[in-house]
Amino acid sequence: MPWTQEKVLAAAPDSSSVAAGRKLATPGPWSSTGSTDELLWGSCQGSGKKPYQVSIDLTGPAYRCSCPSRKFPCKHAIALLLLWSAGAIDGGEVATFAADWASERSERSARPDRPSAAPDPEAQAARRAERMATMDAGVADFAQWLTDLARGGLSQALRRPATWWEAAAARLVDGQLPGLAERVRDTGADAAHGLDAAELLQRVGVWWMLVRAWGRRDRLSPESVADLYAAVGLPTPTSLVREGERRSGVWTVLGAHRDEKGRLSQQRTWLRGDDGETVMTLETAGPGQSLGVPQLAGARLAAEIALYPGHPPRRALFVDPPDVLEPAASLGTGCSVDDALDAAAAALATVPWRDRHPVCIDDVSVAGDAFDHVVDSAGSALRLTPDTPTRALLAATGGHADQLFGELDGGLLRALTVIEGGEMTVL
Repeated sequence: MPWTQEKVLAAAPDSSSVAAGRKLATPGPWSSTGSTDELLWGSCQGSGKKPYQVSIDLTGPAYRCSCPSRKFPCKHAIALLLLWSAGAIDGGEVATFAADWASERSERSARPDRPSAAPDPEAQAARRAERMATMDAGVADFAQWLTDLARGGLSQALRRPATWWEAAAARLVDGQLPGLAERVRDTGADAAHGLDAAELLQRVGVWWMLVRAWGRRDRLSPESVADLYAAVGLPTPTSLVREGERRSGVWTVLGAHRDEKGRLSQQRTWLRGDDGETVMTLETAGPGQSLGVPQLAGARLAAEIALYPGHPPRRALFVDPPDVLEPAASLGTGCSVDDALDAAAAALATVPWRDRHPVCIDDVSVAGDAFDHVVDSAGSALRLTPDTPTRALLAATGGHADQLFGELDGGLLRALTVIEGGEMTVL
């Protein structure tokens, strides 16, 4: 488990290194980051063309950075540790520069009692307990902040400057709750662009449910606890996912969407198995990194997937690269708008802080003066999200689609894939 921020700051040589490290402790300048039980690494873009390469032996600890600083550890190492302590760095294949440095240290070491590569279960348990205590304190602080927000009123909160929201998000990062920090930071940005009180009330209600659920997590099901951890930003290591539940079968790609948040990019891909189960894969890329080429909607993939814990629709990852089969002619069984809303409501009742729900709707037409709605054959309608490419939707369908797949997001539909006249189009 990552160090607490207190432990990171205690390793800094002086206060100026702490201040400089905090400024760099954002995903923006970092690329090629990752960690194992013993090693932490990343590349930090400085003023030159070549990024600084940072390697940290967590068992020492020991530090190495290609920057010219004589401080030990330098500001880049402190920044990397702060990102790691906030849960912003997961596992991955060890970078070559970090592996070479670790190998050199191992060869130079003459100590017979050097720790073995096997993780220490007691040390892991202690680190996890330390992090959970930090998160408990962070949730308690957030609960007080929400109480103060409610007492002051939603209108006053909407008039607050961006620095007020950013300060709350920073405290959540210090409390190792990056998922909550992202929600607060996004709301502060939306408030500056016309967020209304009704929408803020809904978001605050979701945050309060997260706070209450955290305090009662010992009484929740394992699936609910996993969903809660994902929402507040406590990641499940990829290695544990691969060791957990797996499914083999043929999966149809329903659609994909990319989000740009600051300097981070995310790509969601929705898949439906031949057994009817829908899952989602998720990729994230920072500066200097690229997302994989998305599988086109309609592609059929023979693959074994590993499932993250939680309620359906669940996140998944491919155990091995999938085999591509003949493409599908349809996206599977669809439904009406009312049935889609009922399914989304049932999922929301189970996981009230989940943001998106996949839907596949049959026989829809594009409607509205601004072509910002879709209507099914029964006359039930859904408003489209502002980022839905309505011109592309109209061009592909002529105003009518036999089938449409998308994401319900905040009650709005983000159209991702349409089929009309036997032709499948990715929007």
